[in-house]
Amino acid sequence: MNLLFKIGFLDISMVNIIDISLVSVLIYQVYKLMRGSVAIKIFLGFLSIYLVYLVVNAAKMELLSSILGQFMGVGVIAAIILFAPEIRKFLLIIGRSSILSNENVLQELLFWRKKESNAFNITPIIDACKSLSGTSTGALMVMSRNSELKFYAESGDLIDGMVSKRLLISIFNKYSPLHDGAVIIYNGKVKAARCILPVTEKEVPAQFGLRHRAAIGMSEATDTLVLIVSEETGQVSMAKNGNILHNLSFQEVREILNNYLTGQDIDEKFDFLSPFESKKFKQRPAEA
Repeated sequence: MNLLFKIGFLDISMVNIIDISLVSVLIYQVYKLMRGSVAIKIFLGFLSIYLVYLVVNAAKMELLSSILGQFMGVGVIAAIILFAPEIRKFLLIIGRSSILSNENVLQELLFWRKKESNAFNITPIIDACKSLSGTSTGALMVMSRNSELKFYAESGDLIDGMVSKRLLISIFNKYSPLHDGAVIIYNGKVKAARCILPVTEKEVPAQFGLRHRAAIGMSEATDTLVLIVSEETGQVSMAKNGNILHNLSFQEVREILNNYLTGQDIDEKFDFLSPFESKKFKQRPAEA
């Protein structure tokens, strides 16, 4: 061990510096994952107790170290129970960023097939959005590039029909039994309608209703692009990776959707809803 310097009874080496740096990055990523939810306060409480335990243990305070050590042993099990939703979200994020998240990856690797673009004619989607926006009809469309999203599709009614303007308008018609929920679109087909999406736990402006919160939640849990038409204002928004772009023009919607379906990186286009940005939204009209 190469000793760099010494702080009291602590010997600091290069390995210790690397170790502390990696742990700091890990803690920061966990904080980002839970930021805006109630779980962050519990996490900070556990972190504070653990830091006290490390200091006490390093100071050779055996009695207090033993008591806190017993608490930390039980605390691991308690943390798994308390943070079950966050752990599930963390694993989903890892899974969707993995190469194995593509359902066709084994077929591509085994048969050395060239990866095909999942792009299709998106004009019917854009035209449907124009009509829905013009009549202030709410809509929620999930665009998937790599997966059929069977888990979410099975929560609604399976359709498996080719995307068309009339089909989308009829689904989201206010008097249609299929309008309450999301549509999942994959490979040029409407896989299912009336689908239930996970709702985000992130702190978002109060002007965003359940439709926008579900869109953000779905984009957090999956590698999808979610399109929202507001029922109140008719404005169009898009969500990806837990972030949202608000009040888009139809030309911007076409460009972002085309880029997503052709495999281009669109993450940098999306803004994070920080508390500062939330204040700006308060001055805008309310949205569904």
